[in-house]
Amino acid sequence: MAFPPHRLTAVLLTAAVALGVLSLARHARPAPYGDRLQAGRSGEPHPGTRAWAARAHDGAVAGYDSRTGALRWRYARAGHRPVSVLPARAEVIALWDDGLLTDTDGRSVRWHRALPDAAEWLPAQGGTGVLRLLGRGILAVVTPRRVTAYRTADGDLRWVLPARPGCAFRPEGAVRRGAALLLAQPCADSAWTGQLVAVDDLGRIAPGRTPLGNDLPGPRPGPGHLDAENSLARPR
Repeated sequence: MAFPPHRLTAVLLTAAVALGVLSLARHARPAPYGDRLQAGRSGEPHPGTRAWAARAHDGAVAGYDSRTGALRWRYARAGHRPVSVLPARAEVIALWDDGLLTDTDGRSVRWHRALPDAAEWLPAQGGTGVLRLLGRGILAVVTPRRVTAYRTADGDLRWVLPARPGCAFRPEGAVRRGAALLLAQPCADSAWTGQLVAVDDLGRIAPGRTPLGNDLPGPRPGPGHLDAENSLARPR
C-alpha cells in the first residue's frame, strides 16, 4: 500500500527522531565499572606499540612515552583509584580500591575481575605485594585468605589456593626464587615448614602434581590427579 507523500514524510521524520533518541541514550549510558579511558592525541604512535611506561598518577593509571615522557593515555574509574599497578608485557594490570582488577593496553579495557572479600583486607593491606606475575602469562593475586591465579591474556581464572585453617598469607612477604614464588603463611600452631608455600604458574609446587594447563583454550587435557589444595578452574 502506497503512502501519500505527506504521510510518508511524517513516517520518515518519526523514524529519524526515534533513531536520534536511541543514539543519545546509548551515548549517555554510563560505561561499565565507571571506566574512563582517554587515548593519546591523534598523530602519536599507536598505544598498542607499548613504547610507554605506566604508573598510578592522580587517581588514575597513566601511560607515558618511554622516550619523551609525554602522556600517551589515561585510564580512570569514576569514584575509585588504583592502589597497585603492574606492567605485564603490552598491558597494565591494576588493582583498585574497591577490589576490582583490570587489564588495559591503552586502547581498551580488556577485562575486569572482582576480588572476593576485598573489603575485609584491602583497606589495611592496600596493594602491597598483592599482584605477582608468574611464568607463562599467569598473574597471582595474593590475599590473606587465598592465592588466585588469572591468565593475563583474557582474565580467565586458572586456580585457587586457599590458606590453611588458622593461617593467612602475607602478600608483602613473598619472594621470587627462579620460577617459584615463595609465600609466607604464618599459622598459630604449625612448624615453620608449614608456614612457607611455593607456587608457580601451575599452582602449588608439590611432588607428583599434575600440570594444570594454563595455555589459551584448546584441546582439553586428559584426566589426572590434582594437588588436593589446588582448586582448578578449567578452560572455558
